[in-house]
This record gives sequence, C-alpha cells and structure tokens, in this order.
Amino acid sequence: MAQNADKDGGEAGAGDGPGNAPSGRPVFRGVAELVLDAKGRLAIPARHRDGLAIDGGGRLVVTADPSGCLLIYPLATWEPIQAQLMSLSSFNDKIRGLQRLLVGHADDVELDAAGRILVPPALRRFASLDKHVVLVGQGQKLELWDDAKWQAQTAQTIAFPGELPAELSGFSL
Repeated sequence: MAQNADKDGGEAGAGDGPGNAPSGRPVFRGVAELVLDAKGRLAIPARHRDGLAIDGGGRLVVTADPSGCLLIYPLATWEPIQAQLMSLSSFNDKIRGLQRLLVGHADDVELDAAGRILVPPALRRFASLDKHVVLVGQGQKLELWDDAKWQAQTAQTIAFPGELPAELSGFSL
C-alpha cells in the first residue's frame, strides 16, 4: 500500500500545494518519503497532484538522471527540454550519451484516478527502486530516489567536500 504522507507523517493537504513560478507553471518543493506498491505504482502526494495536472493534464514524463535517480516532469515542461537536447550535435560523444540517457529512457506516464503513476520496470531497475522511495521537489520537476541512495546523497551534500562552487560566493540563506 502506498503512503501519501509527508516526511513528518502529516497528510499532504490542498493548502500545501506548490507555488507558482513567474511563468505560471507550478514549482515543486519538499521531500516526501513514500512506498512503491508491488506493481511499481507510486502515489503522488496530494500537494503535487494539482501542479502536475495543471501543467500537462496529468500526463508526465519519467526519465533517468545521471545521478542515479529518476526525474519526473509534467509533459509541457519536458517537451522544450527534449527539443533543446535533441537539437544539440549528436557527433559529440558526451552529448550523444546524454541524449541516449535522458530521451532514450524517457517514458510517458499518466496520473490515474487515485493520483498514482506506474513507474516503468526499466526505470525502476535503473534507479534501484524497490519499496521505500523519496520524492524530492526540484522546482519545475520532481526527483524520485531510492531511500538509501537519497540518504547517502544527502549525507555527502551536507559534508561539503572540497570548496563551495564560485557561483555560491556571496549567496546567503
């Protein structure tokens, strides 16, 4: 059975919905610990469903990410990214590899009446998704991580190995 609770255990309600970018597109943020059911279905938290339905009518694209997670985009957000990526020269091996990874693994899915998506088996294998997963809002997209991989990624990020990137110079929270 899929959980539809936020990390703190509270039920995600309609008032917790995503913000909107200046473009009017939804902005996804926050972390939700979820469970994939035996068929590979994922219940999208209620706070994200409206944003996914508005910007794509519930039609989504799930694809592989080089970091080992999956990316989930509303269809309308994904299409210009795919067009831009495919407009790059496939004669460059690194670009061609990225095209193969992102576009080659991209799969169209739809939110069902219960607010779930079926994560395709090949993508579940790619991201080593079993049962416990983490859905992470990343602005215009969502990331889907295996729970253990997410914990490791978070620990590595918190450790701040090496120096901070120059782009963060002067950045304040």
